[in-house]
Amino acid sequence: MLDEGSTLLRRMEICIAEAEKRSGKTAMSMQETFTVYLVETRLTDAVAEGRSPAPNFLWRRYSEFELLRSYLMVTYPYVVVPPLPEKRAEFVWHKLSADNMDPDFVERRRVGLENFLLRVALHPVLSDDKILHHFLTEEHGWKEVVYETGFQAKADSRLRALNATFRVRNPDKRFLEMKHYSDQLQSNTSQLLRARARVADGLYGVYKVHGNYGRVFSEWSAIEKEMGDGLQSAGHHMDAYAASIDDILEEEEHYADQIKEYLSYSEALRAVCRKHELTQFELEMSSQDLVSKKQQREELATGIVRTFSLKGMTNKLFGQEAPEQREARLRLLEELIAEGEETVREKTAEWREHVEKACVEMQRFKEQTDRDLREALISYAVMQIGMCKKGVQVWSNARECFLKM
Repeated sequence: MLDEGSTLLRRMEICIAEAEKRSGKTAMSMQETFTVYLVETRLTDAVAEGRSPAPNFLWRRYSEFELLRSYLMVTYPYVVVPPLPEKRAEFVWHKLSADNMDPDFVERRRVGLENFLLRVALHPVLSDDKILHHFLTEEHGWKEVVYETGFQAKADSRLRALNATFRVRNPDKRFLEMKHYSDQLQSNTSQLLRARARVADGLYGVYKVHGNYGRVFSEWSAIEKEMGDGLQSAGHHMDAYAASIDDILEEEEHYADQIKEYLSYSEALRAVCRKHELTQFELEMSSQDLVSKKQQREELATGIVRTFSLKGMTNKLFGQEAPEQREARLRLLEELIAEGEETVREKTAEWREHVEKACVEMQRFKEQTDRDLREALISYAVMQIGMCKKGVQVWSNARECFLKM
């Protein structure tokens, strides 16, 4: 359930009205077919004032949504940025097309992209971003505005993040718990989706068996004239029941997509944890480097070497440095220590800000997850119960037909 609060959704209506297939040439002059999505926005402030402004329309490709999300992840590393719908169909039952140009898949992706925009526009931090507003209102030139922010240069490499994961000395228990929560979320949702796909395959087979029953009863009615009406009616009930499976499984896909969203959310949550590990690792390395320089200054000032070093061994073999050299090294160390202290202060401030904001964000995300998944699973269970009741009703109707024969 989306709660607009004081976010962008209070000022603007956002929807993706339709999807359209187009053809064009790539940068390598190769022909390609792609899908574009019509983003429609309307300012609700003007509507509240009694004016009726025309809605704003613009077309966006999936890759443009990817660019927007990449920018948001780099710019707001403490935010669990909403995921995009899947680029290729996953966890599908065997009768469902995995073609990304399939009309049903394109429609589900349209719904998913609209949900992504609504979640971003609903977020208390992301909804105020100027680039997001450009994305929604400026069809041309918004990419240039994104690249001018220089966000790509700020992106952390996965190798650096992996290195930090294994080398950070004092991991924060809160973020360790959040990584565990993310792993559980991914495991549980993926297992649920696999089970649902298997059940859908079995369910499809059961319904199609009823189609066979309907055909048998219809053929039988042509042979047995006295029982013909009853058999024909029973066959019609079976045929209608068998035909309803397509609509049922299409509705199931809607609930499956909601669960897939949180499967993708688990990776967004881990990205926040990786950023914390990287920030903490950089702080630890800066602090360690500062301690090392201060120790070098003390050793140089007192002439007492506490740890083994190549420089200390050289001094023992070839004598001490000249006073001028020693003073120059001391001055250099003082400058380096001052720079190191400033770096540590900056890294500490960055680390503290990320921890504070990420903890608030993760609590908000947990509450959202519990609320959304509970709602989706309850709706799915209600749908299953209704489907079972319909099956009971079909066989009750068939029994009545048989009793009348």
